[in-house]
Amino acid sequence: MSESVLEHINRLRRMLNQYNYQYYVLDNPTVSDYEYDLLIEELKQLESAHPEYYDVNSPTNRVGGYVAKSFEKVVHTKNMLSLANSYNKEDIMEFNQRIVDEVGPVEYVVELKIDGLAMSVQYANGKFIRAVTRGDGKVGEDVTNNVRTIKSIPMEISYLGELDVRGEVYMPKSSFEKLNKQRSENGETLFANCRNAASGSIRQLDSSIASKRGLQAFWYHLPDAFDMGIKTHQNALQFLSQQGFRVNEERRICKNIDEVWDFIKLIEAKRDSLPYDIDGMVIKVNDLQLQRQLGFTVKYPKWAIAYKFPAAQVTTRVEDIFCTVGRTGKVTPNAKLTPVTIAQTSVSYATLHNEDFIIERDIRVSDYVVVHKAGDIIPEVVKVVMEKRNPESKKYQFPKVCPVCNTLLHRSIDEADYYCQNIECKARIVESIAHFASRDAMNIEGLAQKKVEAFHSEGILNSVEDIYRLKNNKELIMKMDKMGAKSFDNLVNAIEKSKSNNLDKLLFGLGIRQIGAKAATILAKNFLTMDKLMNSTVDQLTEINDIGPVMADNIVDFFAQEKNRELIDSLKSFNVNMVYNNSQTYVSFLTGKTVVLTGSLERLTRNQASSYLEQLSAKVSSSVSSKTDYVIYGSDPGSKYNKAVDLGIDLLTEEDLVNELLRVGLLQER
Repeated sequence: MSESVLEHINRLRRMLNQYNYQYYVLDNPTVSDYEYDLLIEELKQLESAHPEYYDVNSPTNRVGGYVAKSFEKVVHTKNMLSLANSYNKEDIMEFNQRIVDEVGPVEYVVELKIDGLAMSVQYANGKFIRAVTRGDGKVGEDVTNNVRTIKSIPMEISYLGELDVRGEVYMPKSSFEKLNKQRSENGETLFANCRNAASGSIRQLDSSIASKRGLQAFWYHLPDAFDMGIKTHQNALQFLSQQGFRVNEERRICKNIDEVWDFIKLIEAKRDSLPYDIDGMVIKVNDLQLQRQLGFTVKYPKWAIAYKFPAAQVTTRVEDIFCTVGRTGKVTPNAKLTPVTIAQTSVSYATLHNEDFIIERDIRVSDYVVVHKAGDIIPEVVKVVMEKRNPESKKYQFPKVCPVCNTLLHRSIDEADYYCQNIECKARIVESIAHFASRDAMNIEGLAQKKVEAFHSEGILNSVEDIYRLKNNKELIMKMDKMGAKSFDNLVNAIEKSKSNNLDKLLFGLGIRQIGAKAATILAKNFLTMDKLMNSTVDQLTEINDIGPVMADNIVDFFAQEKNRELIDSLKSFNVNMVYNNSQTYVSFLTGKTVVLTGSLERLTRNQASSYLEQLSAKVSSSVSSKTDYVIYGSDPGSKYNKAVDLGIDLLTEEDLVNELLRVGLLQER
């Protein structure tokens, strides 16, 4: 008896699913790409001719093509808790001691901590039905259409009950390199690392884009394992593997904490040779009955901990030491390095902070130095490799005059930095204008530093107020490199738009010494108008929380200078807003709370996060104390995070903050 059309379609689907499993999970293809493509094409034609047999989980639907307007929020069936972090052997030993004190000696499973995006995939009746991001642990985003395009994820499993599987979606190093090469050729911004690339791919509204990014996934947690009769975490991973999930085999069952540490050091030594990024290890109690007995804190399971690898350090050579001049006249020494790769990015320069920093480390031109990324972001020299020093090298002499205008530099007794005090110094002019136009200040798109330098060289941009005269130089500007009619119009529109910015943005843009974005917002909220602030006294200023006497002196001194008052009058003549408008009120669980930010944020800059928190009427503090309500942390949070844990302060991830900003409407989906 010949098979029906439906039977033939289902047989093709089973064959293709099996081939996907063999190729993407087992890394053992059993048919050629040509044979696979022929079967896919045959299935496409049959499904097209018989739409009544459509199946959303068909292998033909794994190339994407669905375009969403946004990602719907989904409540997790069980909270997706994050793990407490540890940073050294002592932390690991303390974790073990807490376990032993409560339940006695235990067996651990130690796994690689994949640097990707936490994900929950859900099944019913053996069918894949949904994929949800971790979100805030309680509510995530439905990214089903994008996750469906990851071909190693099974669309059908043999287990017919409801199943929730947790894991990590990541981008392999090979896919990352290929993606960034394509983006470079297309003139697009490059992704900083594999994690950002994976996160950005999963958050694409067009699933066909996600399907081309070469994403992969590892699965490491079965929340309902104990209720399913599974006794150990190791058995749960074996069950997942039997169901067709890709489970990382780089794991070890350890009888004691010493074996745990030995395995951590083994993996750390070969970390760079792995085909995917990891940022640490995860240690879990193997016995699920003991896991249940140990339970959870508000934020973390007590039976597991993450060990974070220390920041990567590399050795390279100092080719030169040179100084740059900022908008305030501050002179900063920098090292030009022989290019070296740290955390997947090429590093050619590192800050040397100030003269004292150089003297303390005795950094010289031609020295070999150890470099890392402070907070995994800013390249910094850790130390000199003395055994490689050229015996003929000479100590670095900090310049006595400005490297730009040759004015004698000044260093106050109580400060570490040198300053150029020439207000006409070209570097100071360019830096101050670029700062005024920067994203966290007046946010004038198209007026970055290189453009400011070019306009300044042409003599049409010599002060902040000249920004609002640029529209009068259309003919000259359009003759400049990369400045056609469209670019000119976009720039003029951005300048015009900046006039309506709130007062706090203008105050930050003015570059008053020691007045950052946070202080600018505090001042704007307290004085409401520029005129009131300009006429304020030191006593009035110091009555405000977070405005100290030094800051108050700087504010009064700034507005006491005639040239600065003339600048304000000039900006008023261009109709730049001088008023703080705080008509919008946002209500959040963070409102009225004291919050500390720590670690490296990825979706927001530190200034943006602080500004959003202040708009929620939260107080952003720089230090953790018993009065702190929340600590919001990014990657590599450091001592503030540890202190928060010690004090029992509630911890939130950057994603928690972003989700709250989305909820109250302060942040929009991108």
